[in-house]
Amino acid sequence: MNFKTGDKVVVIAGKNKGKEGKVTHVLRDQNRVVIEGVNMVKKHMKANGQSAGSIVEVEAPIHASNVMHVDPKTGKRTRVGHSTDKKGKKIRVAKKSNESLD
Repeated sequence: MNFKTGDKVVVIAGKNKGKEGKVTHVLRDQNRVVIEGVNMVKKHMKANGQSAGSIVEVEAPIHASNVMHVDPKTGKRTRVGHSTDKKGKKIRVAKKSNESLD
């Protein structure tokens, strides 16, 4: 999976198709990502000694196959390739514009 926390992505399938946001959490073992402001679900919180019960909206994970990176140059979705920089370090690059995603 080519996603890291802080990457700008766009949803390409499902009920949130077309929405953009930043990756806030990556669940590598489940192949899912949590995106800021996308796939909001209502969670019922039980009352405890300090606070009353309530219903809160939280971001739910979305499968990684349903999101793509946003090209930093054009702002459109793009695939990810790998290249090496001048120091020999492996970096992620956008296939459309050949711009670095790191």
